[in-house]
Amino acid sequence: MRILLIEDEPKVASFIKKGLEEQTYEVDQAYDGTFGVKLALQHDYDLVLLDIILPHMSGLDVCREIRRHNPGIAILMLTALGTTDDKITGLDAGADDYLTKPFEFKELLARIRALTRRGSESSNGEKLSIADLEMDLVKKTVTRGGNPISLTAREFALLYFLLRNQNRVVSRVDITEQVWETSFDTGSNVIDVYINFLRKKIDKGHQTRLIHTLVGMGYVLKVQEEA
Repeated sequence: MRILLIEDEPKVASFIKKGLEEQTYEVDQAYDGTFGVKLALQHDYDLVLLDIILPHMSGLDVCREIRRHNPGIAILMLTALGTTDDKITGLDAGADDYLTKPFEFKELLARIRALTRRGSESSNGEKLSIADLEMDLVKKTVTRGGNPISLTAREFALLYFLLRNQNRVVSRVDITEQVWETSFDTGSNVIDVYINFLRKKIDKGHQTRLIHTLVGMGYVLKVQEEA
């Protein structure tokens, strides 16, 4: 697996790079946002690890630019900015996940595994569908009514989980454990943010809604006509 690390603090970058290479990951490195974007667009990476506060170009702008050219690449933000608003800003910019410094290296590895698992899971040509929504797990594409839908890696993983459990209510705990492979504090609304991202892309403009919230219980993917 090839990872792009965009981090301007030499000691932090060296620590992360060394640790990842010991886990047999191939790691390229950039110390500023402009060069990070250049590398991201020139090479085929499986994952980008991205700081927010960077020279020349902020991590948020870097994320938006990479996402504009490569909607499916996994992007994990690593930053000292750890408030809920900071996290939502990062997710809105296109990040799939957000890890606050300082962090345990084993948690970083767990999040990397969770983000990249979907890319290696189904090599048997499997497709998942409900109503006119279809996910191709080999091509990593999603369509509704034949029209392509652009999803980030995390959105793709979340939709995959919902499709696998369609017509079944899944809790926020189920989602954090199965999609994020971690847990959030009880005050976090990260799951709600991502569900809303999916709703805008999957349900907006369609009479038949697929993603539903059951207050106090969780979410369910099922066919339900608008009243």
